[in-house]
Amino acid sequence: MASRICTASLAATAALTAGLATTAAPAHAGRPAPAEPTARAGGTSLHFDKNRRDPSASRVRLVHSATGRVLAAYRAGSGQGGRAGRDECAKNRGWLPDGTYRVLSHTTRKQGGRDGINGYAIRVSDQVCRDGRTRRTALFLHSEMRPDGTQGPAHPGRDAPYRWDGDSDYRSLGCVKLAPEDIKDLFAAAQRYGWPASLKVAK
Repeated sequence: MASRICTASLAATAALTAGLATTAAPAHAGRPAPAEPTARAGGTSLHFDKNRRDPSASRVRLVHSATGRVLAAYRAGSGQGGRAGRDECAKNRGWLPDGTYRVLSHTTRKQGGRDGINGYAIRVSDQVCRDGRTRRTALFLHSEMRPDGTQGPAHPGRDAPYRWDGDSDYRSLGCVKLAPEDIKDLFAAAQRYGWPASLKVAK
């Protein structure tokens, strides 16, 4: 089962810097539409739409805040699946709690090591889950890749920590995960329309 740990030290978090890319993504579900003059002025937001039937087949959308127009959309996953994977209060197993998060930073060269988050990553704020006590922390939208954004070698029969191995990699320990080509395309769309200030999560 492929999943990377959604943790980050304070030093690593402080090192996050803005990074933008323009890689094409033939596999993603919705390419950015042609830019409108008002898109950047109106602002954008990210939306994570949970799929209760299959959390690994949920959706991330980049939305024009003023009009609600979907500028880009991608398959994404969060949590480990199963009953615990749908429990927003289950640390390192459950998907992100419902609510609105601040987008804190983004980078194309995050260095989290073998068991961490590498390459393209968007950091969002902590969130308290529905029990009012459990705080989910160190939350990102990310993929599986090397720190420079390239894919590592395959390891047949086991998970490759720096490589997207397929649908099983949509599972996570709580973060939102996208395929490598999709998160790169999301960065390109954010550069085109303006970087989102928030992430909205809902079922």
